[in-house]
Amino acid sequence: MRILALIGALGIIVAVAAAIFFLGGFYNIAATEQDPGPVAWVLIHVRTASIEHHATDTPPASLGDPATVKAGARAFAERGCVNCHGGPGAQWAKFSEGLNPGPPDLKDVVGDLKPAELFWVVKNGIRMTGMPSFSAAGVADPEIWSIVAFLKKLPTVSDADFKAWSTAGS
Repeated sequence: MRILALIGALGIIVAVAAAIFFLGGFYNIAATEQDPGPVAWVLIHVRTASIEHHATDTPPASLGDPATVKAGARAFAERGCVNCHGGPGAQWAKFSEGLNPGPPDLKDVVGDLKPAELFWVVKNGIRMTGMPSFSAAGVADPEIWSIVAFLKKLPTVSDADFKAWSTAGS
C-alpha cells in the first residue's frame, strides 16, 4: 500500500512540475528552437497515426490522367505550394526556412504516402506546422485530387515539364 501511495505522490509531483514548466512560460515556443527529441518523436508519430486513421477518401478518377496531373501542377504553383515545398526547377521561398517544423521536400516523401493520405493532408492541413487546410480556403475536392495526382508524379517530373504545366493557359 505504501508503494501505491508513493507512486501516486510521484505522479502528482510530476504533474505539478509539468504544469509549472509549460503553463509558467518556461517551455520556449519560438520557431527558432528545435523541439526536444522526445517531443519531436511524439509529434511525428501522432501526426502519422492521425493521417493514417483519418485518410479514408478514394480518388474519384485515375490519378494517372495527364490532364489531371497538369491541372494539379498548375494548382500546386498557383495555390502557393511551391513557396514552402519547392518544385522541379522552382526555388522555395526564403520565409519557408523559418518554419518549424520545416516543410518537407515532397518529392522525397510522396512515394511513402497513399493518395488518400495526401488528399487528407492537403484538404485538412496540419496543426502547428504552417500547412493550411485547402478546403477551409475554399478549394474544392476535385482540385485537391488534381494536386494529389501531380504529387504522385512529382519525383519524375522534369523542370521543363513543371514549368510548362504550371504556366497559366497550358
